[in-house]
Amino acid sequence: MKIKEVLSALERFAPLPLQESWDNAGLQVGLTETEVSGALLCLDVNEKIVDEAIQKGCNLIVSHHPLLFRGLKTISDLTDVQRTVMKAIVHGICVISMHTNMDNAKGGVNFRIAEILGLRDVRFFASKIVDGIEAGSGVIGDLPEALAADDFVQAVKKAFDVECAMCNELLRRKIQKVAICGGAGDFLLDEALKAGADAFITGEMHYHQYFGYEQRIQICVIGHYQSEQFTSEIFREIIERECPGIRTEIAEISTNPILYL
Repeated sequence: MKIKEVLSALERFAPLPLQESWDNAGLQVGLTETEVSGALLCLDVNEKIVDEAIQKGCNLIVSHHPLLFRGLKTISDLTDVQRTVMKAIVHGICVISMHTNMDNAKGGVNFRIAEILGLRDVRFFASKIVDGIEAGSGVIGDLPEALAADDFVQAVKKAFDVECAMCNELLRRKIQKVAICGGAGDFLLDEALKAGADAFITGEMHYHQYFGYEQRIQICVIGHYQSEQFTSEIFREIIERECPGIRTEIAEISTNPILYL
């Protein structure tokens, strides 16, 4: 099976028109007419990820975050991105990225976060229609049973195996309706409140966004990488379902650049 068939399968699940205007999802590097020897699935692409693909005999990398956000005027050894592009080309490795189109797709990143938390009746909030397709940057759903705020935060930390969570003042009421936006989601905080959410989970937020929401909504910020860590599982399910026989490998290397010391 050729790389272009994998690309088509991914884009059927999360069409490129669903991506945000500033994004650069889709094909990043490489030739799509090549037969797939294996697909390495990851969150970010850097030199170590390319090395892992080489070591595992994979000539395709599928990432969540694009390798190329902006155009390159030079391809040399000056930056990590340039070195990564060069290494991928030299070793005949194709790179595909499914970013905000996968965030905005039904069954995408935020639906997986909701699944990990065991939420019920999961649906978009602040949804939009793009090319006749319902899409949205965040989802909302209900916990099976209401939890006290401190128990809720502990449950989120356990589900995502995080060392800490950045929260505002703990709610003095129970939490049942939860809104989610993986990655950098503070732009949806007010929409979550309007949707009736008791809590809002995201990967990162600006400092000043925490002010003014005391006892209105429980903010729970778990880290950008941590919130999207299960995205590779979505890639694997799509490829195994739509392109049977292709070997998939979830990257063993953590590309999270943030350390909690």
